[in-house]
Amino acid sequence: MEQKNESLFTGFILLGFSDRLQLELVLFVVLLIFYIFTLLGNTTIIALSYLDPRLHTPMYFFLSNLSFLDMCYTTSIVPQFLFNLSGADKSISFGGCMVQMYMSLALGGVECLLLGVMAFDRYAAVCRPLHYTVIMHPGLCVLMASASWITGFANSLLQTELVFLLPRCGRNKLDHFFCEVPPFLKLACVDTTMNLYETFFASVIMLLIPVSLIMFSYGRIVRAVLRVKSTAGQRKAFGTCGSHLTVVSLFFGTAIYVYYQPSSNNSQDQDKFMSLFYTVIIPMTNPLIYTLRNRDVKGAMKRVLWKDSDSR
Repeated sequence: MEQKNESLFTGFILLGFSDRLQLELVLFVVLLIFYIFTLLGNTTIIALSYLDPRLHTPMYFFLSNLSFLDMCYTTSIVPQFLFNLSGADKSISFGGCMVQMYMSLALGGVECLLLGVMAFDRYAAVCRPLHYTVIMHPGLCVLMASASWITGFANSLLQTELVFLLPRCGRNKLDHFFCEVPPFLKLACVDTTMNLYETFFASVIMLLIPVSLIMFSYGRIVRAVLRVKSTAGQRKAFGTCGSHLTVVSLFFGTAIYVYYQPSSNNSQDQDKFMSLFYTVIIPMTNPLIYTLRNRDVKGAMKRVLWKDSDSR
């Protein structure tokens, strides 16, 4: 009967951390807490950006997109992972695996592009302050945000389709905690060299191009700030970019480390923990970074809370 059930099963087994039962229990509790805080923190950012008229600016329009994206990104991975951690069942259906890979790839790509767009917004704010409202008009903001979402989802559609077309010869045990491209390619029973080249080319577009735009933007920002004679002016200029630069460093640093390190240099467990960092921890820390380092957000939170208390 068990052999029959295995032969009928068409999904995948996510091995994750199944060889460490005590670690699974700890991960379940920690990830559940992190997931709740991720939803609460990013929902707060979106609500404040909508409710406070002072935050109706390009910066907070893009930040709201980033917060919504982070909630979707985490939700595409964590609930399934929590389910697998909670019991002996480590399976995921074929369709569920395909949707998970598509959504995580798409949302990860959108985040890369969106962080690049946000860097350009900071460049316009610091280097072209008198023309900022003209440059970053609402139409352009919507266009850049839409282009980021469309490009990310289109790239993911192509990559997911190419990966799932590979023959696996019955292999279905994925040595990861979610359906990601690099470990999925190891299931193939044919030469995956062309797929590796395609993945590398796509990652160059989705990672290195935004990184180049970010480096260019912040290079110009640093030059502009150093020309400011007053120390207070320099601190204010750097303060407007500090939160974004912190998020960029965390996200791109871990993503580039995972995707551009030779696989022989990393243990599989190390790759899993690094994936946990940029899929779970970073989406949770983003709201904290933007609220703790941003006076506008803290001020908006006070105004909204006081308004609610006064209305009672």
